[in-house]
Amino acid sequence: MGQQDQPIARPGGDSLNTTLARNIEALRHRQVEDQRASGFHERLAELITRFTGSIGFVYVHIVLVGFWIVANLGWVAGVEPWDPTFVILAMAASVEAIFLSTFVLISQNRMTAENDRRDELNLQISLLAEHEVTRLIQLTSAIAERIGIEPERELDELKRDIAPEAVLDAIEEVEG
Repeated sequence: MGQQDQPIARPGGDSLNTTLARNIEALRHRQVEDQRASGFHERLAELITRFTGSIGFVYVHIVLVGFWIVANLGWVAGVEPWDPTFVILAMAASVEAIFLSTFVLISQNRMTAENDRRDELNLQISLLAEHEVTRLIQLTSAIAERIGIEPERELDELKRDIAPEAVLDAIEEVEG
């Protein structure tokens, strides 16, 4: 292993080589930059979605809705019922649901775009790795032939580059 690929000891006995650690740091840095680049409204929607998806939000609703119901049933001394038919509570819950679902959709759209970028990165890395492995097989096969070792028959197929378009066409044929 070269100096660059020496493992880095991590707490708990795990180790990562420096390339992997650098890649993790680069991806984390990219996430931070993407968050900074996102607009105020996207960050606000994410913050609201994060809170509304928490147990704290459930507790707040239990307290508020519970108090609303108990107070409007007349069970709280000194508090006059203001919504005895619970129409205002139902309307408030409906409006809240509209806004919360919109915030969730905004966050999901952002996450979908982020996942699409990751998928594109994974595809590009996979295509590059496939190309590099094909070249290594070709080189290894040439070395084997030069020193007089008969290569396996499967290597001929593995030495061929794979065209992504052909794979997509084959997938579409099977699905269609």
